[in-house]
Amino acid sequence: MLIIFGGLPGSGKTTIARELARQIGAIHLRIDSIEQAIRFCSPDAVGLDEAGYQVAYAVAEDNLHVGRTVVADSVNPLKITRDAWLAVGRHTQAVTVEIEVICSDSREHRARVETRKPDIAGFRLPSWEQVISREYDPWDREHIVIDTAHRSLEQNIETLREALSPQ
Repeated sequence: MLIIFGGLPGSGKTTIARELARQIGAIHLRIDSIEQAIRFCSPDAVGLDEAGYQVAYAVAEDNLHVGRTVVADSVNPLKITRDAWLAVGRHTQAVTVEIEVICSDSREHRARVETRKPDIAGFRLPSWEQVISREYDPWDREHIVIDTAHRSLEQNIETLREALSPQ
């Protein structure tokens, strides 16, 4: 299974993606970690957004081919990146699920963005202005939406696991 996350920085997607991967024993692929590793090796690298996603697609595909479940954790802001993730799922014949994580309370979202600390060495977190001005295409197909406003990690994971379970 390929579980594809998306959502603006500070929405809670990495926290949820990481915990879900831990609970189900999945591979957790985080674009921020991949991009920071590339940046570390090549500080002058340009086009990191595309490079990070391309590396993640390849690593996801390798793991899906050997039967592992993959949790893809990225902002996934554009239709083109969402379509590319679905193509990875189709190519490997994996079941794919798309999840958008939002925080509908803008004050709570802003507070998260402005108070969080980086958990990747050398990684620069975006400012609130960068988050709200970021290009982010609306989703144009069915997907699971998890609203993290005023909810605990446990509540969000429970909601997600219910949505992921066969009906």
